[in-house]
Amino acid sequence: MAATYSFDIVSDFDRQELVNAIDQTKREIQARYDLKDTKTEVDLGDEVITISTDSDFTLDAVHGVLQTKAVKRNLSLKIFDYGKIESASGNRVRQEITLRKGISQEIAKQISKLIRDEFKKIQASIQGDAVRVSAKSKDELQTVIQRLKQEDYPVPLQFTNYR
Repeated sequence: MAATYSFDIVSDFDRQELVNAIDQTKREIQARYDLKDTKTEVDLGDEVITISTDSDFTLDAVHGVLQTKAVKRNLSLKIFDYGKIESASGNRVRQEITLRKGISQEIAKQISKLIRDEFKKIQASIQGDAVRVSAKSKDELQTVIQRLKQEDYPVPLQFTNYR
């Protein structure tokens, strides 16, 4: 019997890199002239980042700083799901940024359908918040990875457990 090879498609991020990006963002907010006296707070929870600041203008500036620090730490900007901007006490604004982790069932179905339609010899199965892809040839799996990198999904995709 021929050996089968497989890999998993997951959507995840390095939590420690996110913590480092948040810390760098806080330091830059303290140092920047336009943000120094705004009493801006950036708090990282388990699944959400909360930003509290003076105005929409400073909120946009904080977004720019956070995104720059995240990209420098190899974090995809697709992990940030920006919530709506709320008014807080004392003429301040607050926004919650939800962190995306895992592949939703809908996106997993799209991925497996694309694999089934374009690659006849390859099997894709949804396993929780990941998609397992298997085939008899490693070259076919490489082709699938290249094809999926061309697509633009709303979540970042990583390819793990390649064997």
